[in-house]
Amino acid sequence: MRPGPSALGDGAAFASVCAGQFGENTGLNDDCEGKDMTRWMFLGLMIAWMTPGAPAQDRVPDDYSEVLSVLGKRGDFRDNVLKVGLPRTDLSVTVAGIETPTPFGFGGWIALTKGDSGLDVMMGDLVLQENEVNPVMSALLDNGLDVTALHNHFFWEFPRISYMHVHGHGRAIDLARKVKPALDLIARDTSRTSATLKVSRKSNMSLSTSSVDPDLVSQIIGHKGEFSGSVYKITVGRSDFTMREMGAVINSRMGLNSWAAFTGSNDHAAIAGDVAMLEPEVTPVLKALRSKNLDVVAIHHHMIGSHPAVIFLHYWGFGPAATLASGFKAALDELGKNGGMPGMK
Repeated sequence: MRPGPSALGDGAAFASVCAGQFGENTGLNDDCEGKDMTRWMFLGLMIAWMTPGAPAQDRVPDDYSEVLSVLGKRGDFRDNVLKVGLPRTDLSVTVAGIETPTPFGFGGWIALTKGDSGLDVMMGDLVLQENEVNPVMSALLDNGLDVTALHNHFFWEFPRISYMHVHGHGRAIDLARKVKPALDLIARDTSRTSATLKVSRKSNMSLSTSSVDPDLVSQIIGHKGEFSGSVYKITVGRSDFTMREMGAVINSRMGLNSWAAFTGSNDHAAIAGDVAMLEPEVTPVLKALRSKNLDVVAIHHHMIGSHPAVIFLHYWGFGPAATLASGFKAALDELGKNGGMPGMK
């Protein structure tokens, strides 16, 4: 096992002794010649070996120091990675009624490492309350970053927590400037007032009956649907490519589809749905939904082992039926632009 930075630092300190740092009249300088010099260095290294210390950290490169300055955060640099912790110390989270400390699973982070041509890859996992998810997502998308997953890590937690995975590629300082607006939105509203108000505004409404005009939403979306009770649902398959698993064709009825369910009235409707996307379509679809003020609530896989890989997102919204339908239509318009060639950007 080689000595860490603390050992080298103490060795350097003893070397400074031998450079005459104790003054000319101490007599120590005379001992620093020949074999006595070796004894001083050996003693310094032995003391360093016996002194416990923190895990070794490398010096933070200058461009990463700039990143920390822009973000106003602290970080550590090891194994060629700058990691910036974003712990939610502002929250007191219980899981199934049990009080939990922040490191139990509520410490977000972003990390950067060098890729080709000196450019950086940035990844991260942001810990968010419900009312923070979509504003943070919009801030990331508006600044040219990608959101690659949105999911939960716990059941029965309070407040409810979502985890958003972030990705970017570029110069380190540029990535820092792009991600900062999103980070600045986290923990800004510690009272959770906005989330409470958003729910209470609709809590006195009932959507058990529906008068949404099916012809209105079908004309906007370009597809017809069918009623199931008070819900009018439009389902759209992915005919622009063929998905297979174990030789079987996976079609719309097997789950390869996007859909929108409507209930309520033409003036006060609710929409919930799913969008099936190839990987290059994820960010454009997210931007389309957020531009229409639809909330994205999850991004994940539904299938494993199928080809090509398809990502699914879930969304919901409340407002005039025509506005909600135009949001779903905007998302559909981002699908299939690559001529059915998965993986092409």
